[in-house]
Amino acid sequence: MNNASTALKVSAGIFLTIALITIVVVLFISAQEATKSAQNNFADIQTEMSQASFTVYDNTTVSGSQVLNALRKFQDKGEFGVEVRTGKNTNGSWYFKTIDTLVPIGTTGYGSVIGTVPAGTIANASLESNNEYVNPSGKFEANVVKDNSNVIRAITFRQK
Repeated sequence: MNNASTALKVSAGIFLTIALITIVVVLFISAQEATKSAQNNFADIQTEMSQASFTVYDNTTVSGSQVLNALRKFQDKGEFGVEVRTGKNTNGSWYFKTIDTLVPIGTTGYGSVIGTVPAGTIANASLESNNEYVNPSGKFEANVVKDNSNVIRAITFRQK
């Protein structure tokens, strides 16, 4: 009888151990899925936050003073350019970097940096006698330029 009760105790212990291990594995898998979901959500939020400073300029109308502020704001942004076309300068001037917007959207090269020597300077944009002058009270149509990797490479401003 002693052997039967010992065997029952051992098998109950083994059963409880297996049940406990199963519960831990199920909880671990659930936690892993929740962590992956949270990481994906965090990545989405991070992308939105990094592009938030550009959404103001996406298919909107802004004033000339906002154009000048954008020039000052984005002057240290690395591989980034700003194009401004005014009533006096209909061909436009690129500031910081020259970005390829002449090829059709979605084709190879669209949104890529094609020049590192900018044509325009912020000082000229504020100088009334210069063709690059941006009238602070003027109205400009703003658009964001994204390359084929969906990275924002430029903002274009065209005076209305």
